[in-house]
Amino acid sequence: MDPARAEQLLRKYYPADSLAFEYLFRHSMAVATHAVRVAEVHHGLDPDIEFIHTSALLHDIGIFLTYAPAIGCFGTHPYLAHGYLGRQLLEDEGFPEHALVCERHVGVGISREEIIARNLPLPHRDMIPLSLEEEIVCYADKFYSKKPGKLDVAESPERILKKLAKYGPDKPAAFRAMMDKFGVL
Repeated sequence: MDPARAEQLLRKYYPADSLAFEYLFRHSMAVATHAVRVAEVHHGLDPDIEFIHTSALLHDIGIFLTYAPAIGCFGTHPYLAHGYLGRQLLEDEGFPEHALVCERHVGVGISREEIIARNLPLPHRDMIPLSLEEEIVCYADKFYSKKPGKLDVAESPERILKKLAKYGPDKPAAFRAMMDKFGVL
């Protein structure tokens, strides 16, 4: 899939003049730019750069199905569900590999055990990035929020670690491992 096809998919589900599209597109472009930079720096690992680019553009396609009115989303699901909902959308569209990136990018990954123990509103399966490309998109995504005025501004690693700490000590540890692997660009 090329980036134009990824953008076409986004526009299928989001009216171009909607608040949700503005937030989604600007956030996704920032994540894609960051992810591609990480991939290019680590070309020795042989990442699929085109796949990373298109996956980063599509990683949050499921947000419109969640209830997040501040960013123009008025669905019925909790925001946490946007990853697996995006997976369903992309599988239905015929893009199963991109679909996995959607599901596995949330946080720094969520295990089946964690979903059950914390009674999270998610299917009971592992949602942890496995491939290099999934890891890179997940990592790049942590640097960009969907907060007004901050869509294009990368957060500091310290701020990311602080935000992740509220979900348990394993989350900052997972992000530190990604920083060790990919560096901070």
